[in-house]
Amino acid sequence: MSYHRILITGAGGGIGTLMRPRLRRPDRVLRLLDLAELPAAAPEERVEIVHGSLTDPDTMAAACRDVDALIHLGGISREDSWERVLAVNVDGTKTVLDAAREAGISRVVLASSNHAVGYRVVGEAAPNLIAAEAPPRPDTYYGVSKAAIEALGSLYHSRFGMDVICIRIGSCFERPHDERGLSTWLSPDDGARLFEACLAAENPGFQVIWGVSKNARAIVSLEEAEALGYRSADDAEQFAADIPTGLAVEPTYVGGPFLETPLGKPNPL
Repeated sequence: MSYHRILITGAGGGIGTLMRPRLRRPDRVLRLLDLAELPAAAPEERVEIVHGSLTDPDTMAAACRDVDALIHLGGISREDSWERVLAVNVDGTKTVLDAAREAGISRVVLASSNHAVGYRVVGEAAPNLIAAEAPPRPDTYYGVSKAAIEALGSLYHSRFGMDVICIRIGSCFERPHDERGLSTWLSPDDGARLFEACLAAENPGFQVIWGVSKNARAIVSLEEAEALGYRSADDAEQFAADIPTGLAVEPTYVGGPFLETPLGKPNPL
C-alpha cells in the first residue's frame, strides 16, 4: 500500500528526528508537525512543515488536510504532572484522532510505550516473551497516558473503522545507553522498517505491537509485529562490550528506572 502524503506529529522530537530522513521516498511527501521550530527542508527532501500544537483542533484539522496516513509521535515523552500528561498525551491524542477521522485518514500509527506495561515483570511469561497485547500495567502517569492512547486507538477503530496500530516502543536511540537498553533497543533503521510495515499492512484493523529490534536479550515478543511484515535487521548485542558496568540496570520490571520516578515529577530521558 502506498501513501503519497504522510503526517508525522512530534516530528522535532527524538524519534521524529531519527525517522525524518529514513522515511523519505521520492514519491512521498512528509508533512512534519511540531510546536518547536523544525529544520528547513533540504534540497533532496519533499517535506511540508507545520508549526503548531497537536492539542489545537484548528491546527490539527489543517495539518490533516489531504493526508493519506498519520504517524502520531507527538506528546510528552517522560513523566510529568498529571494535568500536563492528560492535556497533551490523552486529550491531545483525541484531538489528533478526531482530526484524522474528519479528514478521512484511514491509517493511523500511534506511538505507545513500554511504560504502558512498566510493572510487568521481566520473564513473567516464561518460557515465552511478553506479548504485545499484554494488558496494561503502567509505571507512571506517562505510562497511564500511553495505555489510554491504546484504548483511544481501539475505540476509533471499532467506532469509525480506522486502521490503528499502536507501537509499544522500547528505546529508540542511535545506540543503547545501559544494560536494560540491550533488551529494549529499537535501532533507528529498524524503527523505519517497523513504521513502513505498519503503513504497508493490508487491513490491520486495530493492533498493539512491540517496537524493538530483534535483540539477543529480548524480553518482549515480536510475533505480532512480524505478522504485519516487520523484519528487524539489528541487534543491540553489538554494543554490549561498550556498556559501562556502572550504568547497568537490572531489568526486573519492563519499566526499569521509571519505577523509581516520583509520580508527577518531570524526569530526564
